[in-house]
Amino acid sequence: MPDASTPRLTTWQRAKAATIALLGYPLIALLGATLRWRVSGLERFDEIAAGGRQPVMAFWHGRILSATYYFRGRGIVVITSENFDGEWIARIIERFGYGTARGSSSRGGQRALLQLKRALAEGKAAGFTLDGPRGPAERAQPGAVWLAGATGQPLLPFHLEAERSWMARSWDRTQIPKPFSRVALAVGAPIEVPPDADEATLEAKRLELEEALRRLVRTTDRLLEAR
Repeated sequence: MPDASTPRLTTWQRAKAATIALLGYPLIALLGATLRWRVSGLERFDEIAAGGRQPVMAFWHGRILSATYYFRGRGIVVITSENFDGEWIARIIERFGYGTARGSSSRGGQRALLQLKRALAEGKAAGFTLDGPRGPAERAQPGAVWLAGATGQPLLPFHLEAERSWMARSWDRTQIPKPFSRVALAVGAPIEVPPDADEATLEAKRLELEEALRRLVRTTDRLLEAR
């Protein structure tokens, strides 16, 4: 039975979302199986878990496809929007082993953040597309920083870059790796947010997070350039 967080969609929208997910999941899985990975810093994820904590994983919306495939099967909980697009996206990522918290910055956002807070308390990592769901692109919204401060869990920035790809004509320029291309993943140092942080501190941490992601873009470029 749908709960209060389930978006109110028509029967036709639900059927259409199910069809998209039915086709989309195997296509993404097939594409992902062809990719070759160059990874730097993943031990930071493992170190956080080994210390009895869970990361608030933070990245740009435009890298959602490759991130979904790489981090599959880890039980990470992510926010998906309360609309038609959010419905078919949720159906796909749940098949990849993710949990979902329904909401966005424009609707249901506070409820979704509380769901992520509960998930972290239950020992699950949280995933955050910092500039989603509508942008502006590559400008971090404050939700992930607030969540880290409210839970005492570290922010863990990461970036992915494909050597060869297609770019969608969307606000976030979603990157779709081409089959058999190399994809670089760089995970940055954890960022701690004080639990009693005031607005100025939260803003400073938001800017620190943006700068960390800019550095990680350069790191992925170097990983792809190395032979």
